Amino acid sequence: MKKVFVDSDVVLSSLLSSKGAANFLLNEVDLELAISNVSLIEIKHGIIKLNLDKNQLRKLVKNRLKIIELKDSIMKIKKIFKSYVFDEDDAHIVAGAKRTKAKIILSYNLKHFDRQKINEDLGIAVLTPAQYLQYLRSLE
Repeated sequence: MKKVFVDSDVVLSSLLSSKGAANFLLNEVDLELAISNVSLIEIKHGIIKLNLDKNQLRKLVKNRLKIIELKDSIMKIKKIFKSYVFDEDDAHIVAGAKRTKAKIILSYNLKHFDRQKINEDLGIAVLTPAQYLQYLRSLE
């Protein structure tokens, strides 16, 4: 089973709409999905901001998402992983993916990541949900 680290924007998108690649991947495809404790905080803020149902998140976390504990401080994570991102606030995504040993990061914010460096140094591809879904369908 493929290990996939999921950015908070993808989780929120899956909760916003029952259609689309994010919802399909997070609910229908047999993947080992992970978020970090830092991502979970971001998602909870997004749920409040977007006035979404908190129970949907609880169900998704319980049934589909493994929460990876990032024990280093945000400052340390930013320092270690800043060369992989153009937006230091996304350094925890790369840290979480590495800790999870994921081969894929799902994100809508591709421009925030140095995708080539992440792939070359860590062996992790950064893709949108639609790109990853297209890839999976090409394997069938």
